[in-house]
Amino acid sequence: MQNNRRERRKLTTDTAQHTRCEQRNADAPFVSIIMPIRNEADFIERAITSISENDYPSEKMEILIVDGMSDDGTREIVEKLSQADRRIRILDNPKRIVPTAMNIGLKAARGDFFTRIDGHAEVPKDFIVKSIRCLREHPDAWIAGGHINTVADSYTGRAIASAMCSPFGVGNSRFRLGDYEGWVDTLAFGTHHKWVVDRVGCFDEELVRNQDDEFNLRVILAGGKIWMSKTIQSTYFSRASLRGLWRQYFQYGFWRIRTLQKHRRPASIRQLIPLIFVSSLLFLGLAGLFWRPSRVLFAVEVILYVVGLVIGALDVGRRSGWQYAPAAPLIFALLHFGYGLGCLWGAVRFSALAGRGARTPEETQMSR
Repeated sequence: MQNNRRERRKLTTDTAQHTRCEQRNADAPFVSIIMPIRNEADFIERAITSISENDYPSEKMEILIVDGMSDDGTREIVEKLSQADRRIRILDNPKRIVPTAMNIGLKAARGDFFTRIDGHAEVPKDFIVKSIRCLREHPDAWIAGGHINTVADSYTGRAIASAMCSPFGVGNSRFRLGDYEGWVDTLAFGTHHKWVVDRVGCFDEELVRNQDDEFNLRVILAGGKIWMSKTIQSTYFSRASLRGLWRQYFQYGFWRIRTLQKHRRPASIRQLIPLIFVSSLLFLGLAGLFWRPSRVLFAVEVILYVVGLVIGALDVGRRSGWQYAPAAPLIFALLHFGYGLGCLWGAVRFSALAGRGARTPEETQMSR
């Protein structure tokens, strides 16, 4: 008799849980994950797996891998994963750059929402659930996202990741620094209402870099808002080489100028500081050849910058571990000078040369 009651109670409980689960699945919107990649053999499997294992109704999501014609075994890995999981699809991106990949993904996407996640990233099991919940809790938000925790496997990579978590390295970039909840002007790996594309257009395929920042800028200019939540987390594996870091930030600076030029609006202080710093050093250095007081000003600026590097290194040591402090000044300098010189070259290319003649950093790299 008691066993029968227990069985009936268990059956009632199981039925109620099943009903709630079905209701939750019915309420869940369809989400398209778009992953622009090229040659990510070392990271792609764990990146895709972290998405496919999310605690989100499997029938309400798809994973679109837009591949820039990888030749390092990435495609084979993705194809193997897609055979085991029908939600995973691979799409070709012959132009091999991120904005075309995003537009290819958007054209194929079936979701009411879309999220960009890089092949160098991993997300926790609750990433999609929390992103959708955040958009529902903030109906004014067109995009919602969170904090990126930058990590690496090697000492150089971890030192780079530590520097990029310091305000001295990235200024007030909230989605890199974390510990913030509220409205922001940009973030990475955001979840978007699909109708946002109808309002502001697709990703700008001229912008090899900064295309997500430029897209977010168009959202802001169109009256949209972007919400950053502490509850949404992701992990990004940083570049492991100083040369790659330099090239990356030089390109960021270069394409930042084109973005500002297109929209004819002033840059933020954070975006201008590296350009102002590098330009002032070049000006004072050249002026010092003819006017002695300029040498004094040049020396003062250099000394102040070195002091800043030391303070930044101490901040890295305090935040991430003292073993990374010795490498921090070099990494900060690469970030600042790479971005600043990239801005300077962008100003020459897109203003003085009106976009003619000289090649972009990506064209130069491809010719080697």
